[in-house]
Amino acid sequence: MEGFPWDVLLAVVGIGVPAIAFLWEFVLVGRKRLGYRVQMDTPTASGRGFAPSADALAQLQHENGERLVDPSFVLLRIENSGTTDIDTDDYAVNENDRVGVRVKFPGRTVAGMVVTELSSPHLHECFGDDSGFGARDENPERPAGVIDLPRVPLNRGAHYKILAVLDRIPNGSPEDFDDPQVIGEIKGGTLRETKSRTGPTTSVLALISFLVVVSIFQLTRSLVFDDKPPPLDCAAGKLTITGSTAFAPVLKEATASYAKTCPGASFTFDSRGSAEGLGSLNQAGNDSVLAFSDGAKGEGFPQLLPRPVAFSLFTLVVNKEAGVQDLSLAQIRAVYDGKIANWREIGGKDLPVRLVDRHSDSGTRRTFEGQILAGKREPGDNSDDCLKQAPGAPPGVVRCARPSTNDVLDAVARVPGALGYSELGAATKREDVLPVRIDGHQATLEGAIHAAYPFWETEYAYTFGEPKADSLVASFLRYLTNQVGKDVVRSHGHRPCAELVNPVLCRPGA
Repeated sequence: MEGFPWDVLLAVVGIGVPAIAFLWEFVLVGRKRLGYRVQMDTPTASGRGFAPSADALAQLQHENGERLVDPSFVLLRIENSGTTDIDTDDYAVNENDRVGVRVKFPGRTVAGMVVTELSSPHLHECFGDDSGFGARDENPERPAGVIDLPRVPLNRGAHYKILAVLDRIPNGSPEDFDDPQVIGEIKGGTLRETKSRTGPTTSVLALISFLVVVSIFQLTRSLVFDDKPPPLDCAAGKLTITGSTAFAPVLKEATASYAKTCPGASFTFDSRGSAEGLGSLNQAGNDSVLAFSDGAKGEGFPQLLPRPVAFSLFTLVVNKEAGVQDLSLAQIRAVYDGKIANWREIGGKDLPVRLVDRHSDSGTRRTFEGQILAGKREPGDNSDDCLKQAPGAPPGVVRCARPSTNDVLDAVARVPGALGYSELGAATKREDVLPVRIDGHQATLEGAIHAAYPFWETEYAYTFGEPKADSLVASFLRYLTNQVGKDVVRSHGHRPCAELVNPVLCRPGA
């Protein structure tokens, strides 16, 4: 039955049945319960297979002096096995009847009896001369000895025991005796035989068995018969993630989480920069590639469709030996114009300025040029090791280029006086570089939203045309913008576009 909520049904049954059983057992039928046990009903004659010495017990006699012909011993236990106390008025007999329970022994007569055990001393007064406690014979046609038990009030768990000596009626049948018959009724409760056992009761075993069957059925259905699709509208297939290196840590964690939930999906990474990623997607021309870019694509690639994913913050990072941590926009532009060649010129240490850039196809570099350098393009690099100019390069500030965010951070940490830029999440995880405040403002979402902090950009996901709704690329994009994906984006220092008070900031040209 496709669409039937089996999980809900089984959960209701698994909870409801034990609850109903508990109420039935302990509130309804088990609230008042008087139980009895025939703990011993034993003949004494050696002819029944017992030792010859048992014949000595046959020397017992009736009150009139006659010897017992075929004696037997019976031990009765009467107990409150319910959950509430039982009072004298709870016995369903006439109010003038002092007897609450009668025990018949077909084919036998009662030779004598005695109370052998009381769970509480105050019960002793219940077996006085006027209590109704006694023995008699009845029914001449089918003779039977009867023990009359008084209406004894019993607290929960209380009990008493009666030991009786019985004898076969004169000229009685030599057959084995019929079982004793216990006669009585409790108002709003039951009188029934109880069992002395060390293990669980039959009802408990039945309930456990029922729950085991339900659990096995649910497990079997989940493993064999459940043909529902995996959660989160999973899709199967292979998808190549390309483009931004700055956003790559987010994507690697998100794809790993998606693949764990949706085992039919697999991902490969080709993060070589935003521009190259867009080119790879345009060349593939299908749903097998998903590209991410720091900022909008510009005028090219008309068939690539953008989807704003995150509001990303970037920061400048400087080598710890430079002696600077706060630069104005004017100072930053002067440094990148080559007008400041030593940090001491703006209050830092006596170290040459060395600039570590990204390659020209980097989205982070385009963001830096657009937001910090006011659209001015950085000069080309003139160094291979970021320490000194390459032979034949024109004199000026040392400039080197690195292919990824981590490569930039490594170079800035290694080279004295180095300055570079990175997305904020990667930079804050490093202790070997210092983030640079811009005009006294550190990189924060609030500062960027209110135009106090200028170094930010929208992270876009690009597809070739509109992907099919059931494709892996469409499913993964939905996942990335749902709750789990948002948590991953946020954990890396970015902010999901959907969470911005002014979502327009995540649109091209904002």
